[in-house]
Amino acid sequence: MNVSIIIVNYKSKDLTLNCIKSIRSANWSGLTYEIIVVDNYSLDLSAEDLKPFGDINFILNGKNLGMGAANNQGARAAQGKYIAIMNPDTAAAKDAFRRLYEFMEHNPRAGIAGPKQLNPNGSLQASCFRWPRLLTPLFRRTPLGASRPGKKDLDRFLYKDYNMNSASLEVDWLLGSFLFFRAEALRQVGMFDERFFLYFEDTDLCKRFWQAGWKVIYYPPAVIVHNHLRESARAPWYKFFTNKAAWHHLASWARYLWKWKLR
Repeated sequence: MNVSIIIVNYKSKDLTLNCIKSIRSANWSGLTYEIIVVDNYSLDLSAEDLKPFGDINFILNGKNLGMGAANNQGARAAQGKYIAIMNPDTAAAKDAFRRLYEFMEHNPRAGIAGPKQLNPNGSLQASCFRWPRLLTPLFRRTPLGASRPGKKDLDRFLYKDYNMNSASLEVDWLLGSFLFFRAEALRQVGMFDERFFLYFEDTDLCKRFWQAGWKVIYYPPAVIVHNHLRESARAPWYKFFTNKAAWHHLASWARYLWKWKLR
């Protein structure tokens, strides 16, 4: 098996089915693949819904385990040399998988690769980042981001000094909406840290890949569309403390700070 694709569904049935359609319509000539769908007890998706798409490995959880844990379930069931993790709100361009596969085949020290991500209107979406600093989440979520130190930190964080439409780039970490792993490397490094229920599980895992000697690469010749809602940032900044997704973000940030001893 060349590629295993994992989709974690949580109350996003229509998006998940659309994501699967994009996978099925991709250019897989000469490559084999499998699709694994993990439902995090959303109960809006069933094996019957997946039947029109052929043989799909469907895992139904009895509770919401969070993104990291559910993706780990899929990864443990995967048989591919490479493992692609896709959010339900993503759709791959026809050659995305093939380009990522060929890139990884020619770059044996690449442990993770991530495609260029576009908004539904075709504009570029930020999907690779430098390591966050202590105040980076605060700058991203409040008007302090418009201050001189806030703007300087966010420009650094978002790789504003690099043309995201150009060649591949070694980056600190990649957005977890679409990650293309070397399965050997993922198993060596240890998969997602399940203490991160939502948010920062991708940052943490990329950090561990770098520590283990694997490269993390942004690869813009491969393209996906990501209908990104950024749940933690949809409410006005002053309602941060009443937003459930924002609380998950805050809790994960605290865990990340504690784990990596950031100051």
